[in-house]
Amino acid sequence: MGLVVGQLSVDCGEPAALAQWWAQVLGWHVVGSAADDEDNDALADEDEVGIEPDDGSPLGVLFLRVPEAKSVKNRLHLDLRPQDGSDQETELARLIELGARPVDIGQGLDVTWYVLVDPEGNEFCLLRSTPSQLAEALADVLD
Repeated sequence: MGLVVGQLSVDCGEPAALAQWWAQVLGWHVVGSAADDEDNDALADEDEVGIEPDDGSPLGVLFLRVPEAKSVKNRLHLDLRPQDGSDQETELARLIELGARPVDIGQGLDVTWYVLVDPEGNEFCLLRSTPSQLAEALADVLD
């Protein structure tokens, strides 16, 4: 029998700020003991702040305060896909407007994805195809 992934944990310096940023990126909501508090300072003081999807999916992301700054490339990162009805270029512009920055980690120039970093320097990728485009491409391969 296998296990169920409950959440992905991310070490960071400012859990509340990073959780709020990723909640905007993913369209999720912030959870935690101070998430519903009118006082944003209460949330900023939290050492653990989570985000989770609105659809009830079991996977969330937990941002944990650590004293040290990020110093090397992540060994684990998220690959994000534009939702159906959007596209890679629209999402790239939105991510950059939110504060993401492009980064070169050696991916080369001939790739179909963008490598970006969040406000604390954690790498993630923005893929080209939407879920429907991916499903269509997989169906073509299987036919």
